[in-house]
Amino acid sequence: MTPNNAADTDIAALMAALGAAARAAATRMAAAPTAAKDAALRALARRLREAAAPLAEANELDLAAARRAGLAEPMVDRLKLTPAVIATVAEGCEQIAGMPDPVGEITGVKRRPSGISVGQMRVPLGVFGMVYESRPNVTIEAASLAIKSGNAAILRGGSEAIHSNRALAALVRESLAEAGLPEDAVQLVPTTDRAAVGALIAMPQFVDVIIPRGGKGLIERISAEARVPVIKHLDGNCHVYVDAEVELELALKVTDNAKTQKYSPCNAAESLLVHAAQAASFLPRIGAVFAAKGVEMRCCPRAAALLAGLPKVVPATEADWATEYLAPIISIKVVDSLDEAIAHVNHFGSHHTDAILTTNHPNAMRFLREVDSASVMVNASTRFADGFEYGLGAEIGISTDKFHARGPVGLEGLTSMKWVVLGQGEVRR
Repeated sequence: MTPNNAADTDIAALMAALGAAARAAATRMAAAPTAAKDAALRALARRLREAAAPLAEANELDLAAARRAGLAEPMVDRLKLTPAVIATVAEGCEQIAGMPDPVGEITGVKRRPSGISVGQMRVPLGVFGMVYESRPNVTIEAASLAIKSGNAAILRGGSEAIHSNRALAALVRESLAEAGLPEDAVQLVPTTDRAAVGALIAMPQFVDVIIPRGGKGLIERISAEARVPVIKHLDGNCHVYVDAEVELELALKVTDNAKTQKYSPCNAAESLLVHAAQAASFLPRIGAVFAAKGVEMRCCPRAAALLAGLPKVVPATEADWATEYLAPIISIKVVDSLDEAIAHVNHFGSHHTDAILTTNHPNAMRFLREVDSASVMVNASTRFADGFEYGLGAEIGISTDKFHARGPVGLEGLTSMKWVVLGQGEVRR
């Protein structure tokens, strides 16, 4: 046996062991009482606050390695477990503990002519695998959602955060044990070998769903190679459409926020559509805002003419309409109708999040109905497309799929519905 084959065998054995342990833990987690799950979450919040010093030491190992490797400063910044980050994830654990438990809820019960009552019960998915990059706080977000939703999770963070993730995962295991729950309900893949990802996404006997969270390359690879269902989104080409009837001050404030509040998230606006009736009034004003903030504007000819004289105004290419920049760049197009705007969004968008800014209620309702995206907004910034902002407590990720979950995936997105039948001895005739 060659060394490579031996290594592959070791990885396969490791992942099979993690999978078997997760499957066993999932059975216990599905039956766990709410009080125990909430106790684990509160214990985790306490441990996070108490472990600030050792977490900082582990995090510094990752930060030092990242700087030695020449990682870009934004990537290094995402690795940081600052006191503020730790305080936020600890608070998130407590918030999730305070939320209603979705598991076991029975809804839609109806009495049938036969005498039976038929409804649906919410149950955990079972075991989810999560593959993510950079931010170590995702380890706690994923763990807390797994615990509350009664699932087991196998987490594979990025190699650049391995020391931080190991320290965080140890706190999770201690908190589960304190609450009398199986420690293996949340497991961190201990190796940075990329072969572990290939094994994780090809274990349908152990893993029920895979959730990738990271760059487009990672998500494309997992979507192509996975042998289990994947909850994912590839792009966040989000649009803001300024309608013919609009309150201009509102439109300026919301468009500015949607684009510039933060450039890197998937819910930041990447494309701006403006109705021709408002273009001359709106575009020079928002263009001045963008220019002051160093945003490059890639424009159609009509938009470029209205923005002439401003810095960083360049002609748009056809590719720009479909591009997720994750940077201070925005594509801008003037459209002649609501129909054209909706058609543009549905053709070039990524079905993530799109917003209309309007005072025309029928137009707003048409946009909500006809734009085929996971989140569609009226007079609000696309930056609100987030599990916390939607009241989900936290999110495991964003889905642009139509099955099983769509949009921000929180506790309910980590469950499914099964049919339940309640009878009193009825038999079918």
